[in-house]
Amino acid sequence: MVPADRSQSSLGGSRKAQVERRTSETEVDVSIDLDGRGQARVETGIGFFDHVLELFAKHGQFDITVTARGDLATGPHHTVEDVGICLGRALSEAVGSGAGIRRYGSFLLPMDEALTLLSLDLSGRPFLAYDVGISVTEIGGFDADLTEEFFQAIVNNARMTLHIKLLAGSNSHHIVESVFKGFGRALDEATGLDGRTSDIPSTKGVL
Repeated sequence: MVPADRSQSSLGGSRKAQVERRTSETEVDVSIDLDGRGQARVETGIGFFDHVLELFAKHGQFDITVTARGDLATGPHHTVEDVGICLGRALSEAVGSGAGIRRYGSFLLPMDEALTLLSLDLSGRPFLAYDVGISVTEIGGFDADLTEEFFQAIVNNARMTLHIKLLAGSNSHHIVESVFKGFGRALDEATGLDGRTSDIPSTKGVL
């Protein structure tokens, strides 16, 4: 199989994008509508990963589809990372030039005993600060360490600055869910349109 990446953003002001990635390890298709209703159709073969992607879509009010077929016999790493690559590229395509967006977004997300802070900047400069300690290695077949790998792939391909910090929490399931929910909320704020201007939100004139 010849590795390939293809992406297509919609025209006419619609903030949608589709990305597909084919490698010798995975086949991934992702679409996103930034102005959706929180509807998700996700099939990656990793149950808990599907669940948290659905949480991201619901709490960010994004419509997403994610289908992935990967070499799960060797573990979920390739699938999780490649979904992050595709979702990051789709986000970048859907945001486009960034004209009229708020650019910044932050959210403090409580889930029972867990409390996480997510703060991001759609700056065009990829940077991830990830300060989340998780006590268990696996959650429903999902390697908890892959949470950081997923967001690193998002950051690199969406070209955003993202800070994720765990402020409190002991239940690993709650912690990871709060991270994905908070990311959806913060990204919804950052990609939201500022009705006061249609300019690119930077004194440089470009993100």
